[in-house]
Amino acid sequence: MYDYLIVGAGMFGSVCARELTDNGHRCLVIDKRNHIAGNAYTENLDGINVHKYGAHIFHTSNKKIWDYVNKFAEFNQYRHTVIANYENDIYPLPFNMFTFNKIWGVTTPNDAKKKIESQRATENPTNLEEQSISLVGEDIYKILIKGYTEKQWGRKCKELPSSIIKRLPVRFVWNNDYYDDVYQGIPVGGYTKMFEKMLEGIEVKTDIDYFINKNHWDSLANKVIFTGKIDEYYDYKFGELEYRSLKFYTKVLNEKDFQGNSVVNYTGGNIPHTRIIEHKHFEFGEQDNTVITYEYPDDWDKTKVPYYPVNDAKNNKIYKKYKELADNGDKVVFGGRLAEYKYYDMHQVVGSALRKVNRWLN
Repeated sequence: MYDYLIVGAGMFGSVCARELTDNGHRCLVIDKRNHIAGNAYTENLDGINVHKYGAHIFHTSNKKIWDYVNKFAEFNQYRHTVIANYENDIYPLPFNMFTFNKIWGVTTPNDAKKKIESQRATENPTNLEEQSISLVGEDIYKILIKGYTEKQWGRKCKELPSSIIKRLPVRFVWNNDYYDDVYQGIPVGGYTKMFEKMLEGIEVKTDIDYFINKNHWDSLANKVIFTGKIDEYYDYKFGELEYRSLKFYTKVLNEKDFQGNSVVNYTGGNIPHTRIIEHKHFEFGEQDNTVITYEYPDDWDKTKVPYYPVNDAKNNKIYKKYKELADNGDKVVFGGRLAEYKYYDMHQVVGSALRKVNRWLN
């Protein structure tokens, strides 16, 4: 009945569905949740578009990817800035000259670099703590990294791989933008509206658990694009891959502005939540009310949403076995954050999907 069954209506699955459909293939998209858009899903709550699964900001320096997503939505001019609250002191993130000035009183890049150099513990970092100190020094590590990271991952920084912290930008300029990408923004009207446009004219079924009747769904299509957990697809034959999960507590408040910024990180280890999101700031809302979400890290199990892959040596070894199986298959192709057991930003998922579809079509 179909050329492609696409399991998952998130970014990877939706881009594949759009491109394959536009090239003459008949696609069926199914998703376990009762909505499309995956973790980027937004819902309107009291007149404000709420990022239900945490803050999502589209950013890229790739013009082709930016032009592609703009086919499905008008993006506003939002630039992401984050501030950190540590024991009621406020610090700019990511680490930049404003941060260095607040902590050390330095006013030039050379003075900031000298301060960091004086606090470096090792030239060959082997874990997240050592990597952090080598990047920004011991003071910033203790104030802005240690407590937040240990809450987020549920492990001591010395037990975490150094690769996790390498994503965090460090800039010796007076610029509070979190991302330095050329193109940034939020879809006007929310991400769900963008996904509805992307999936327009394509058959989509939600509230479908693929694994309850896997043989039936597989029989409907010549090929399957699977975007879920790769270990689940193979019935955990090599063991379970580990993730970290999140919990969200959302409140509607009868006040115009709660914190004055879209995201405030709480870096102290004595405060259980990692951040508070105030959703109206993503779209420059002027409503008389506001919606905030407290975000808490959570241990993951199969009943919870998997957010962050734990890419340590043990899990990567397990994933490698699953990937070998996947690479040797002919009917099923795997893609996206869960299927590739890799942390992706949204623009990276779009790029990956476009590249893979292009290979299939050629």
